[in-house]
Amino acid sequence: MNTIENIKERFQELQSANGNKLKSLEQNAFDAFNKMGIPTARHEEWKYTRIGNVFNKELHFKPTSTITPQELDQMRLPGHENANEIVFVNGIFSTSLSNVRSKELTVKSLKEASAGEFSEIVSKNLGNSNRYSKDGIHALNSAFAHEGVFIHISNGKIAEHPVYIYHITDARETNVLAQPRNLVYVSERAEIEFAETHFTLGVSESFTNEVLEIVVEKDANVSYYKIQNDKEQSSQVCTTHFRQVGKSYIHAVTISLNGGMVRNNLNITLEAEHAEAHLYGLYFLQGNSHVDNHTVVDHVKANCLSNELYKGIVSDNATAVFNGKIFVQPHAQKTNAYQSNKNILLSEGASVNTKPQLEIFADDVKCSHGCTVGQLDEEGLFYLRSRGISEDTARSLLVHAFAIDILEHVKPAILRSYVDKLIFERLEFETS
Repeated sequence: MNTIENIKERFQELQSANGNKLKSLEQNAFDAFNKMGIPTARHEEWKYTRIGNVFNKELHFKPTSTITPQELDQMRLPGHENANEIVFVNGIFSTSLSNVRSKELTVKSLKEASAGEFSEIVSKNLGNSNRYSKDGIHALNSAFAHEGVFIHISNGKIAEHPVYIYHITDARETNVLAQPRNLVYVSERAEIEFAETHFTLGVSESFTNEVLEIVVEKDANVSYYKIQNDKEQSSQVCTTHFRQVGKSYIHAVTISLNGGMVRNNLNITLEAEHAEAHLYGLYFLQGNSHVDNHTVVDHVKANCLSNELYKGIVSDNATAVFNGKIFVQPHAQKTNAYQSNKNILLSEGASVNTKPQLEIFADDVKCSHGCTVGQLDEEGLFYLRSRGISEDTARSLLVHAFAIDILEHVKPAILRSYVDKLIFERLEFETS
């Protein structure tokens, strides 16, 4: 049985179950998946990322797994002792491995949330990302939405503990297809911090197709950190969709260090005046890794600010893609929007495809965008060498200095030190 047949069989199994109020949404999404199929190179948004190669392998849903707490300990992020931990295993929420410490948080399945007191929030906000991710991969995730998780933080509350989200794939026995789904609702005047990461056990192939939708209300503050450092046989398509429905503040940082085929879709819609969004990204690639960062910042209302900086360091035969779009809608006067993508190639086989874009439909705005692709600064390298520093050490210092602009935006010191350590380990490997 091939991957598509496995998907259809799993969908029919779930749809035959009773008590799912999301059936209509899921059926429409599944119909869209059957119509659109897997994106090919003819799909402009997937021009440089051949996702079809992933589906050529036989992937299986594997809802059950025997991940032990001891195995989880090997994958936990630093600071987990004081964090809310949301654990997905093969795309399914694990209540036994998860730990919710903050009383300000409500965590339950989307199926349960859609049938209870949060039904109106779910029906109003679940699937809003469909407007920006119009492809079969996103539709496929939505077809299984009720297996996801709903997270709610109450009005005026500051989450005492950060939320760590772990996506664990158990590929020790077979190739795995995982589809985690989250809907997060941050109420008025609330504050919360997220850190998200992926781990794979085993050597079989895996594909994680994730969608995370975050709704941010008036005067709320959200910090979000994504750390990708998985195995080469592990591929991911991760869609993170923010809706700023009130005057609010978003700070998002994406760090990509390792993986097979990785696609990050980061969408932010500023739907209220005086909303503010900051996006930062760092990809440091080696081997045959492929990382594709697609960002969309949609300025819907006036007097909003967005600032975006992505940096890439690419070596060996790795490939990076950056495609950033800023939309300024007709009513979004007084918009300030900035976008920059800078890249360094460390080898002849490395490549970068970068395409920053602006689409402006208002006339009283300040917007800029740009990109650069080059090599290490030869003058800087010569200066360091002239001070008695070895070539390998000099190259490492210059690369780290290039990355520091992004690392300083990882605000929690314990996470910043963790990422910095991973980069230093990579630099030692590169120069050894």
